[in-house]
Amino acid sequence: MRPMLYAHPFSSYCQKALIAFYENDIAFEYRMLSPEDPSAYEELCAIWPVKRFPILKDKGRNVFEASIIIEYLQQHYPGPVRLIPDDPDLALEVRMLDRFFDNYIASPQQRIVFNAIRPEDKRDPYGDEDAREMLEAAYGWLDQRMGAREWAAGDGFSLADCAAAPFLFYADWTHEIDSRFANVRAYRNRLLARPSFARAVDEARPYRPLFPLGAPDRD
Repeated sequence: MRPMLYAHPFSSYCQKALIAFYENDIAFEYRMLSPEDPSAYEELCAIWPVKRFPILKDKGRNVFEASIIIEYLQQHYPGPVRLIPDDPDLALEVRMLDRFFDNYIASPQQRIVFNAIRPEDKRDPYGDEDAREMLEAAYGWLDQRMGAREWAAGDGFSLADCAAAPFLFYADWTHEIDSRFANVRAYRNRLLARPSFARAVDEARPYRPLFPLGAPDRD
């Protein structure tokens, strides 16, 4: 029986997991979370009352969190692309960069979006400014790191890049990556050209009108 992924194609964290499936051509059942099939969301809530996704269901086990899903896939469905390196020190670097993209790119980006969809009298201008300052700091750190690199860690595409791809994609829509961060912009372009992420981006195109800040006419 194929593993089942509860996900939505427009979600950055779902895209992060989907990249891992596509990198190694892992067959799976896509349990789409959408208003057209409310039973899928009901199943998800029964599995995980926190109501966050993606969730992987496989062999009687429920796996939460995109990073852990990717680790699980490498253990149970290994393929030619090793997203977590065998070398323990390099694996630590990959996991560290994965945390960087989650905590300092995705988290402030989502704070800005969630603030924008609140009722106007409930919005938090200070929180919005703080999130934008965090993104600027993260872009600056990453720009220095990526000066002589193709991928985030080591020589190959990894878990860190699975995180970077959707998070930088939406971060640039939310708080545009300034031209002075040329290395980050070039890295984002390389990620967009990666077939696994390009597929995830294409699958999400029909949902772009849902982006609360308005999706730019690019990418």
